[in-house]
Amino acid sequence: MKRIFRYLGGTKNLELWYPQGGDFSLVGYVDADYASYKVDRKSTSGTCQFLGPRLVSWHSKKENSAALSMAEVEYMAAGACCAQLLWIMQQFWDLRIGLKEVPIKCDNKRAINITKNPVQHSRTKHIEVRHHFIRDHVEKGDDTLEFVPMDYQLAEIFTKPLSEDRFNFICHKLGMININA
Repeated sequence: MKRIFRYLGGTKNLELWYPQGGDFSLVGYVDADYASYKVDRKSTSGTCQFLGPRLVSWHSKKENSAALSMAEVEYMAAGACCAQLLWIMQQFWDLRIGLKEVPIKCDNKRAINITKNPVQHSRTKHIEVRHHFIRDHVEKGDDTLEFVPMDYQLAEIFTKPLSEDRFNFICHKLGMININA
């Protein structure tokens, strides 16, 4: 609780900045912290979605069940990111603006490979069926999972504690500015 209040006190001058103009490309970032909760070994996942340089949606969640691997929890988080991106894409379709192949940036190559391979591996049989819908949307061309190096993983801020330098770097990339600076 003290850590949360210290965080809130230290970030009260930060605000999201939405610049005018720019492109309207949609992109999602997904990250997970495997078995981070020490009591029940459940993972934390986080996603964020950008419209051009603007952060338009984000999500952080402690998973309901314990994952057996880092790839599994990243794959499950990618499914949550895909669902949010599909909702945003539907809003654009309602405005008669079509979007296809929206990239989801992930730093786990095994999770990316699970979406590209339609054959059920013995390693993925235990993953609940509801998480496999991302594979269908990748096959349809709605979304693509792309590798992003950890240094450029912006969803990391929603999953784990960071050093001050890393925190400030990601805040800047999310479009947060210090109103007192």
